[in-house]
Amino acid sequence: MTSLPAGFAGRIVRWQRTHGRDGMPWQATRDPYRVWLSEIMLQQTQVSRVLDYYPRFLVRFPDVRSLAAATLDEVYACWSGLGYYSRARNLHRCAQDIVAAHGGEFPRSAGQLEALPGIGRSTAAAVASFCFGERAAILDGNVKRVLTRVLGFDADLAVAANERALLMHAQALLPRREPHASMPAYTQGLMDLGATICLPRNPSCLRCPVKAICAARLQGKPQQYPVKTRQVRRGSQSLWLLRAARDDGAVWLEKRPATGVWGGLYCLPVFDSADGVDRALRDLAHEDRHDAPPFLHVLTHKDLHLHPVSVRVSVRGEALRPNAGRWFTPVQFGELGLPAPVQRLLAS
Repeated sequence: MTSLPAGFAGRIVRWQRTHGRDGMPWQATRDPYRVWLSEIMLQQTQVSRVLDYYPRFLVRFPDVRSLAAATLDEVYACWSGLGYYSRARNLHRCAQDIVAAHGGEFPRSAGQLEALPGIGRSTAAAVASFCFGERAAILDGNVKRVLTRVLGFDADLAVAANERALLMHAQALLPRREPHASMPAYTQGLMDLGATICLPRNPSCLRCPVKAICAARLQGKPQQYPVKTRQVRRGSQSLWLLRAARDDGAVWLEKRPATGVWGGLYCLPVFDSADGVDRALRDLAHEDRHDAPPFLHVLTHKDLHLHPVSVRVSVRGEALRPNAGRWFTPVQFGELGLPAPVQRLLAS
């Protein structure tokens, strides 16, 4: 690895102010609630999807106190379809902690922010740098790619000690002059550079503001960075989803356990096999059974092969699985946190 490049921070700041992205609704604010919300929503989620959910979430929960006062089901309902629901659960817990322990005010340092539920080191650094001008280094996936290429950092990031070393370099590269003004532009600039120019494949090196000091470009092999050997092993699971609907349109839904697939959300009854569906239907008066073709739903580390089964239930008061759920009418669906594939099946 080469030595730390001189002038790196200044190049990033100047480039961001003239060429960086500036049209996102969370960029024109130093409100820590709005910045924090955007950071959590953007984790493993495309910007286009967040642009749809972010304003609607703010209409329902305009500040941290309104979020803390809500029920978890209300938060899930507003998050429904965005995925990775542990984020919504942690968001709610964090808001409650901020109100209870900090009087509704966000802590002003990355160290204090990181102590809150669901706020990791990089998110804490983003909020602290954007909102309070703290010299705190973010290290999300895009930023790791930019920094390892610029530095020629070829140590394996699957090793925790190597990631800590990269973080030390990231901290050393932060701007020192007028951090309250420069840190937001610098942090945003690194994010923008990784998202628009320093891409995983086919990076646009000729357009890069730090091309003259980028070790990977000088070596002619930017795509070899970052180095990370350990691969996440994907799992696969088959599940059967039973859509039992009454003549009045109500559908039986059950709340999932707090942990596991779709934890805490309302869902169609889930079974591990077709035999499980058959057993559940033995004592239920039903007709018009339809077994639809299975479809794939992709989670972070697992592929779900979902097998929808639909039946019609004519007995209005009958329970499918007593004490496990209840009947919900279509007008109530929008008040519930529902997994995306369940939303799809309910709409069919």
